[in-house]
Amino acid sequence: MHDTDSFARMPALDSIAEQPSPEETLLIFEKECEVGFKEEVYLVRDNGAVLRRLRPGLRRRKLDEVWTFGTLNRHSGYFEINGHVVHRIVALAFHGPAPSAGHVVDHIDTNRLNNRPDNLRWVTRLENILLNPITRRKIELAFGSLEAFFENPGAELVSNWDWMRTVTKEEAQESRKRWLEWVEKGQAGKQGGAPGDWLFQPRPASASFPEPKRKDSAPRDWVTKPRPRPSQILELKENGTLEWVPNPPPTPAFIPEPEGSSLTPGVFQRNWRTPTEFPQCPESVSSEGLQSYLERLVAGAVFGRNRYGESTVVEAAMNDDGVLSIVCSMTSGVKPWSHAKVYVEGDFYCHEAGGTFFEQVGAMKAHCIAIGAPTDAYPESIDDYC
Repeated sequence: MHDTDSFARMPALDSIAEQPSPEETLLIFEKECEVGFKEEVYLVRDNGAVLRRLRPGLRRRKLDEVWTFGTLNRHSGYFEINGHVVHRIVALAFHGPAPSAGHVVDHIDTNRLNNRPDNLRWVTRLENILLNPITRRKIELAFGSLEAFFENPGAELVSNWDWMRTVTKEEAQESRKRWLEWVEKGQAGKQGGAPGDWLFQPRPASASFPEPKRKDSAPRDWVTKPRPRPSQILELKENGTLEWVPNPPPTPAFIPEPEGSSLTPGVFQRNWRTPTEFPQCPESVSSEGLQSYLERLVAGAVFGRNRYGESTVVEAAMNDDGVLSIVCSMTSGVKPWSHAKVYVEGDFYCHEAGGTFFEQVGAMKAHCIAIGAPTDAYPESIDDYC
């Protein structure tokens, strides 16, 4: 569960007086449209904000009829609403449905928080790899050059990318053509700067903040222009208020240790202190392996085993972003129910603890949020308060 407000890590200007408020920022847009997504109806603005419609005849939920940029998922780096990534909703609203089930949304400037429609595009899995300089380099090392790959994509096997064996020469050549077009336009692999650079840009001290716009044109020059790292950010306090605080240095990227992080090879644990064995975990690390993992996580199967006991599967599912969500019952501990998530990070399966619970209801609510399902069917429980 992520309870961090979407503005909690937004960069601010050096002068607080020159900042638009979060509420004002939501109102700065040019176009607004409506779209259906996952049995929900959303209003979407071209500044990346979304509003979830109230369901007719049903109880109003916390985020219904509220404009928001989303809730920041600190692990994925994306804005979410009800467990769904906001960029897919925006892309669907402004660019139409994905051309195929294999297409994903690419952030052109590499800034995962910039969900403006002009920063999003549908790309294939292969194109997504080509746009990333790190994964593109893996292809070059395996094939000797990109041209060699484009000519015969099935000639070599890239570690953990078994799916690339199915890429045809025609698909590779089409991806090459599109990639070269993006390179020419400067839209391939460019850096997007600090999260939120797309939103705030300093203005002269004498300038006055414009009136919020609803249907008129927005002052795009100061909204979108990149800027240096700010000295302050907005932080969400426990009482629900927003305050400007010093911006701490960037947190180094997490690099898992290949040895000793888990009792299972190819696995590292996040927010999980006790070294644990995961007997159902596949040996090969890939997104296809996650699907195989899900098929093994049937009710009653042992999910984890360590010196304190075992956890057995109660419920398991995969969300749209390829993240497994698992609810387990445990043989030890004060709280007999647990929730965990599993996803691919680099060359590892990351097993992330999602908390322990006094009641199964609490774990199921966390599970629903993780897979983007409604929690209305579950009543209040003691886990809601402790």
